[in-house]
Formats: sequence, C-alpha cells, structure tokens
Amino acid sequence: MKNKILYPLMKNNIVKKDLNAIIRFLKKDPILTQKDNVKKFEKEWSKWLGVKYSVFVNSGSSANLLQLQLLKLKYPKGGEVVVPPFTWSSDISSVIHCGFKPVFADIDLNTLGMNTDLIISKINKNTRAVFLSYIQGFNCLTDKLLHNLKKKKIYLIEDVCESHGAKFKSKKLGSYGWTSSFSFYYAHHISTIEGGMICTNDKNAYHNLLMLRSHGMVREVKDKSFQLEIKKKYKDLNTQFIFQFPAYNLRNTEIGGVLGLQQIKRLDKNIFKRTKNLKYFLNKLNAEFFFTGFNLVGSSNYAFNVILKKKNNKIMRKILSKLDREGIEYRMGSAGGGNQLRQPYLKNHINKSDIVKLKNTEHIHFYSFYIGNYPELSLKSIDKIINTLNKAVI
Repeated sequence: MKNKILYPLMKNNIVKKDLNAIIRFLKKDPILTQKDNVKKFEKEWSKWLGVKYSVFVNSGSSANLLQLQLLKLKYPKGGEVVVPPFTWSSDISSVIHCGFKPVFADIDLNTLGMNTDLIISKINKNTRAVFLSYIQGFNCLTDKLLHNLKKKKIYLIEDVCESHGAKFKSKKLGSYGWTSSFSFYYAHHISTIEGGMICTNDKNAYHNLLMLRSHGMVREVKDKSFQLEIKKKYKDLNTQFIFQFPAYNLRNTEIGGVLGLQQIKRLDKNIFKRTKNLKYFLNKLNAEFFFTGFNLVGSSNYAFNVILKKKNNKIMRKILSKLDREGIEYRMGSAGGGNQLRQPYLKNHINKSDIVKLKNTEHIHFYSFYIGNYPELSLKSIDKIINTLNKAVI
C-alpha cells in the first residue's frame, strides 16, 4: 500500500497573485467569454515565442486537433503523418480523427524524441507531415530533418505541450514548423487551469484556425479584405452567420486570458529554475545504473525522467517500492504512459509486430518513469529523491 504523497508530481501553479488578478477582473462585472484578455494573451504569447500569430484554445489536445484539421484542408483525401510512439495520445488521436494514417518512428534516449534518420526513412510519396513531439523539455529537432522536409515539401507540425521555452539553436521550439501547439494544463510550465495555444507564421492558416476554433464562423476573422471577399462570394447569407467549415467550439475564456497574462510574466524565471533542478538531479544520480546522457542544449525541463540503463525487473520493482514507501509520486512509462502502440485505441491501426521493433520506446515503457520537477522544489527535496533512487540500486 502506498504511503501519503510527500513529494508530488506538481505543486499548484496558480499562485495568489494570479487569483488576485482574477478577483480584480471579476469585480469589473466583465464579459467572461472570449474577448480582450484572450486577444492580449495571444499577442503576448506570439511576442514571447517569436511568431506572427497565436490562437488560444481550451486545451493542448484541442490545439493538436486543429493543427491536423488545417492539414486536412490541404489534403482532404488524407495520407500519412509520421508521429512518435512515445508521446501523449492526443497527437496520434488527432491524426486518426482527421483521416490520416499514423506512421511511427522510434526515439533517441538522449532527446526522448523521434530519431531524425528513422523519420526520414518513413517518408514516402504519401507523407503529408511530420508531427514532432518535444518530450519533457528536450529538443529533437535537427538541421538534417528541416532540410529534408523543406526539400520534399512536407509540413512540420510541432508539439511543444510540455517543453515551453526549449530551443534549437537561437530560436524557441514552436517557431520552426508550419504550426505548433502548446498546453497550459495544471502541471505545465505555465497554466491557465486548462488551455492551449496554436502558433503559426502562415496568415491563411491563422485565418482558418480562427474559424475552426469557433464553429467555422467567418466573422471570427477580422481582416477586412478577407471579409469583403467572403461577402461577395456569399451574397445570399447573413455575414454574421457564415460557416466556412464543419468545425468546433474550442474557445477559451477571459479568465484563462487573465491567468495567461499573469503567468507569462514569470515563465522565463520558472523555466530557468526547472532546468537548474534537472542539472542538479542528473549530476547526483547514479550514472552506473541510470541513464544520464540527455542532450541538455536548449532544454526546458518538465520532469525528472528516470531510465534504467539495463533491463532489470527485480531492480525496477525495488525502486518503485522504495518510492512508494517514501511518498515520492511517479508515473511509469513517462510521457503518456510509454509505448502508445500498446494502447487499445490503436489496436485497429497497427500491426502487433511493430510494437517490439521500437526498441528504445519499449525500453522506456518498462524501465522508465518520471518524477515531478517544479520551481518550488527545494534542493533538500531533490536530494531526498536522489538518495532514494541511488540506494534502491545498491
């Protein structure tokens, strides 16, 4: 039986300053549905990330779904999308929902993201996009991949949902692809309770995202030339109720906008502290038993990923037992629970023989877990976690 959790995966990311900002806002007797604060947050986020356009939605999963809906507008007959087997389910689900076939490439342990050469080996005439997930703050983007995608005119879609602020070279991840998604869930670097963002430099994609987010309504696009073109095309329709696409209602609220504007002020500081914690953690972890060779260049850590170097079920059980006794919360299999090909939602979309071919993902599935890292985590607490892990393998 597990003891009381003393070292949780996450402490509350909504602080008193955030709540005070919401209270001040509510005292004005405001409109609560999507309005000025949402727009301000979108502009601030675009500026912080280094892109032209951002669209605030109700979750990172919704952001993923709309990215694939955009791709569907480009390729209504479908095709293939290369996706990671080690990611959150919504990446792969969005591919399936939008009529594309997911094709999987194994990961590298040092980035936890898809291996560039394996991605390229999966590309063929039916490939429409590569959906690259940056797992737990590590970068897996390479010049070689960017060059190949540009040469073959294949879209790059970035999932940055748990890697806010991570960089490749001098630019933040999420500013390289055709589109990118972020999550502002409770445990992430920045939280709007629930929420997500889709980012792009493509003006046409931005207009389509605005409509797809809000029932497909044309009036969501404030561009005058676009509106004039639509009015000419649909003269028999009320311009306030023209629905361009079969779409959704995935909007966020003004409260989410207020929270986002508050939290973005301390985002860089929080990222710095998380990364500092990770380096401290890895420097003290027993490198004989645990994998510590992560690529930390440009990283923006989300959690302490603990991977046994060698397969050993006995040691794994011993480690988990000690974590339970010490009240240290963890998640087996790390991001999304490990190998997504083992999940029931994919049973009709894969060959069972493909599961074991993903050697690194399979290793993560059975011999890895993550432990919470957050700005408030003290060095004393990190030492306790490290000592528990190191003692378990002796």
